[in-house]
Amino acid sequence: MVTNGQVSNRSNVKIDQIVYFVLALAVALLFAFPVIFMMITSFKPETEVFATPVRIFPRDFQGIAQYQRAADLVPLGRFFFNSTLMAVIDVVFTVFFSALAGYGFAKFRFFGRRLMFVFILSTMMIPFQILLVPLYAQIKNFGWENSYYGLIIPGILNPFGVFLMRQFCLSLPDELMDAARIDGASELGIFWRIVFPLLKPASASLAIIIFLWSWNNFLWPLVVVQSPEYTTLPVGLTFFAQAFQRQPMWAAAMAVSTLATLPVALLFIFFQRYFTEGMVLSGMKG
Repeated sequence: MVTNGQVSNRSNVKIDQIVYFVLALAVALLFAFPVIFMMITSFKPETEVFATPVRIFPRDFQGIAQYQRAADLVPLGRFFFNSTLMAVIDVVFTVFFSALAGYGFAKFRFFGRRLMFVFILSTMMIPFQILLVPLYAQIKNFGWENSYYGLIIPGILNPFGVFLMRQFCLSLPDELMDAARIDGASELGIFWRIVFPLLKPASASLAIIIFLWSWNNFLWPLVVVQSPEYTTLPVGLTFFAQAFQRQPMWAAAMAVSTLATLPVALLFIFFQRYFTEGMVLSGMKG
């Protein structure tokens, strides 16, 4: 038999859930508004972008005209290819070598291990702007400026990846590796067949983070690349707001920005479970 007190408690719980849902929805819309406004603006004519009063929705819907205009003005396909190539190679190399280094720091005892790990962590504290000039001088010394080598190779290793993988490897039971050694597996075989598959959540979260960093990287491609042949999307976006233009083309810029956002959004949607799991298991939760 349900008492009046129980009915009252259930009603209070439902009201609380509705309030939380409304608050969460309001916060989500607040954070998503810039992205939504960017997408809507990509369908506006140029004259409506900064119209006063501000109009959220376009009066004169342009369809894909701004996308077509952007594609006619710059080699969008080349920019996409360069950004994708850079991001994918950075992800593959960073995930593999970070997993290898993290496994070594977590499961092996060797001279100077702690000092080397602290040194790697300390490199995370140095702002990239400080390293920009010496790194460019080194790349120029190698003859790699304005090339894929100079664009991609400086980003294939990341100290944050080593830190993340080490934290995750610490949670792996040593008995798994010991059992493989008793069965005669080599150390590289243990890493490749046992450890690396177990690092799937951490690898997925690291892959998303590195892809995001690499995809949005603006400063380094701006410095090291001078030719449109190697230009990436973030640098290519500046074409639409250059001073030599008679008028900045914000609607076309919003169209390219929308296209540039799609790969990152899709990546996070498909791998968000691994991303969350990796963050929690590596001890980086909240």
